[in-house]
Amino acid sequence: MSDLQDVVNTGHYARKQIHSRDPLIAWSHRRRFSTALTLAGQFAGQRVLDYGCGDGTFLGLLLQHPVRPASAVGAEIHQHIVEDCQRRFAAYPMLQFVRTDDLRHPESRATYDAIFCMEVFEHVVDPTPLIGELDRLLAPGGTLVVSVPIETGLPVIVKQLVRRVAGWRGIGHYPGTTGYTPIEFVKSVFAKSTQHILRPVFQDDERSFHDHKGFNWRVLRASLSARVDVVRTLTSPISWLGPQLSTQIWFIARKRGSR
Repeated sequence: MSDLQDVVNTGHYARKQIHSRDPLIAWSHRRRFSTALTLAGQFAGQRVLDYGCGDGTFLGLLLQHPVRPASAVGAEIHQHIVEDCQRRFAAYPMLQFVRTDDLRHPESRATYDAIFCMEVFEHVVDPTPLIGELDRLLAPGGTLVVSVPIETGLPVIVKQLVRRVAGWRGIGHYPGTTGYTPIEFVKSVFAKSTQHILRPVFQDDERSFHDHKGFNWRVLRASLSARVDVVRTLTSPISWLGPQLSTQIWFIARKRGSR
């Protein structure tokens, strides 16, 4: 195992997700990162931003990939997460970590050829400002890769069951979402293209945020399409299953006006 992989393995989310004691949870998250790495292969030699990078797992894996970007930046909202990543990845200068607030400076405009934003939008109370910010950070011709969980239809039934069992076993902090009433659960299973239930809002020192409950990927797709050109959609962990049976959906978008 490489020294860099050892660093990746020390991350909080890496331990909880890709190295989870629950084999189904571990497999699902590993497939998500595998999908992200495959998509990142087209950005060799370019500038990549991971917005909402967490413990840096994706960027750490990306630096071990045969096809690597010229530079990579991870951004997080919390200072303590940024400092942890900076400490753990200090031996790898091509990988930098900053606070999301640092990206608001004018010199960050049109900086990145590709932006990955994974497992973020389901927690955002109002996605419109964030979509605009990511569009501002994209270079002309840039690509935005967004992944979010599917929390509607059959997948929400499976996920709630897995979360409940994991919680009983003391794995992670699952069940991971506020509980559903029977009516809310039925509405989530049969959700269409509009927001189907009222989502709970939580507050910490930095922001207001949602948990996973009530997230509707179709609503996010409409919000993305209002600002950027969504050119491709795929799912994971098994791409050919489609969103009716998968747990994750990906939107690949281009900056508007890009060819």
